[in-house]
Amino acid sequence: MHVDEPHQDDLSSRLNWLRAGVLGANDGIVSTAGLVVGVAGATSDRTAIFAAGVAGLVAGALSMAGGEYVSVSTQRDTERAALRQEARELRDMPEEEERELAEIYQAKGLSPELAEEVARELTAKDPLRAHAEAELQIDPDNLTSPWQAAWASLVAFAAGAVVPLVAIVLPPTSWRVWACALAVLAGLAITGVVSARLGASRVGRAVRRNVVVGSLTMLVTYYVGLLFGVTIG
Repeated sequence: MHVDEPHQDDLSSRLNWLRAGVLGANDGIVSTAGLVVGVAGATSDRTAIFAAGVAGLVAGALSMAGGEYVSVSTQRDTERAALRQEARELRDMPEEEERELAEIYQAKGLSPELAEEVARELTAKDPLRAHAEAELQIDPDNLTSPWQAAWASLVAFAAGAVVPLVAIVLPPTSWRVWACALAVLAGLAITGVVSARLGASRVGRAVRRNVVVGSLTMLVTYYVGLLFGVTIG
C-alpha cells in the first residue's frame, strides 16, 4: 500500500461530510422552494417573494447550522467522556484491559496467541489509542468538530436555497412558478444522483424520491398560498 493512499477511516469521514452536504443542499432546495412558491401563490409582488425567500434562506441555514452544532457537540462530549473512562480503566486495571483487547481481536478471527501478541504490542505503543479504536471506534486525534459541521450545514443549505430563490425572482410573473419548479426539479435530480453515488444505491430510485417530494411540496404550498392570496396595488 502506498504511503499517501487514503485510509478507510479518512475516506469514510469524507464521504459522510459529502453526504451531509448533499442532504443539506437538498433541504435548502425543498424548503425554500416550498416557501417562495407558496408566497407566489398568494401574491405576484416580486419584492414580497424575494424578501420571503431571503428570510427563509437565512432562517433555514442558521437553524441547520445551530442544530448540527448542538448535535455534534453532544457527540463530541460523549466521545470525550468515553475516552476519559477508558483512560481511567487503563490506569486502574491495565491487565484486564489488555486481556479485553486480546478478546476483541480474537473475536475478529485471530488465534488466541496472535490476539494476545497484537494486544500486548499495541498497548505498549499507545494503550489509549489501541483501546479507543478497538472498543469505542473512536480516533482520539480526530474527534468530530461541531464548528466544521455547523459551517458545512449552513453553506450547503444556503447553496441549495439559492436555486429556487433566483429561479422565481428573475423570470416574468407568468413564468416564475414554472421556472422555479423546473430549476428545483433539476437541482433535486442532481442531489439525488450524487447521494445515490455516495451511498452506492440505485440512482433512479433516489432521483424519483427527491423529485416526488419536491413536487408535492411545491404543489401543496402553492395552493395554500392561493387560499390566502392577496391583491397588490
